[in-house]
Amino acid sequence: MNTPKSMTTMVEAYLNHRRRAGFALAIEGAQLLRFARFAEHAGHLGPLTVKLAVQWANASRQTTSLTAARRIELLRPFARYCQQFDPATEIPPGKLFGPAHRRLTPHIFTDDEISALLTACEYLHPPGGLRGASCATLFGLIAATGLRISEATSLMRADVDLKRGLLHIRHAKFGKSRWVPLHSTTSNALQRYVQRRDHDPLTANIDAFFVFDYGRPASIRSLEYAFQCLRRGLKWRSRGGHPVPRIHDLRHSFTCHRLERWYAEGLDIDRHILALSTYLGHAKVTDTYWYLTATPELLALAAQRFEHRPGGES
Repeated sequence: MNTPKSMTTMVEAYLNHRRRAGFALAIEGAQLLRFARFAEHAGHLGPLTVKLAVQWANASRQTTSLTAARRIELLRPFARYCQQFDPATEIPPGKLFGPAHRRLTPHIFTDDEISALLTACEYLHPPGGLRGASCATLFGLIAATGLRISEATSLMRADVDLKRGLLHIRHAKFGKSRWVPLHSTTSNALQRYVQRRDHDPLTANIDAFFVFDYGRPASIRSLEYAFQCLRRGLKWRSRGGHPVPRIHDLRHSFTCHRLERWYAEGLDIDRHILALSTYLGHAKVTDTYWYLTATPELLALAAQRFEHRPGGES
């Protein structure tokens, strides 16, 4: 008779399986390991059950239906994996606690706000240091291309081809890679940053493209801390559903501003949205629609096109 594997062993095997397929699962992996410790601390033996899943879903400090639903959503693919080896495994129903996602309206940055953000980077500590130049270039790059924060901070020197105006995004979400073409103004800004960065002798042996002071590669955590300091100094108030503007809202803003421009230029939105979806690294075009927000500018342009369509009525 085989001894049942511990929940931690099963979680680790699942994570290894998924990561070999190219999925990072950093946050998801940490959560699943917490679930395994919860199960073992509760003395649970045997396969995963709906009862155990419900107990863990309701054990969060923030006992809300949304938090519980997200925990169930996290367990479902793990349960399907376990069921291959133990048919007694129960897969929790997907809607056990309702929907696991809700869309809060993002803060859509104006051009003036983006300019103010980049200018404010000059005053980051230490004065005249590389940190300010790196933050300004990173924020500008995200605003100009819609890159994810992790994609921008993870760029290596070898990933940036300024002669051809291309970025190579490696191992992005879902393990995918893609090429991102750059506008000439963005390439020029990156070239100016390279000259500033390479003037610092401590960056000579650093493979990362973006480097902070003392030769430290840029990271998501350090960039978010800088953004918090700048946001407080600029005294911004959120125009969306989140308590404060976020760096991620720059990606939302890029998507909205791109559609505004296409509407103004009279382009075929249905055809161009597919290209935008690929550019942003989305697996489905519906993921791109998630990033759109009905701003007054976008609604006005869309209404104007509808009003003037052939055979249409006002």
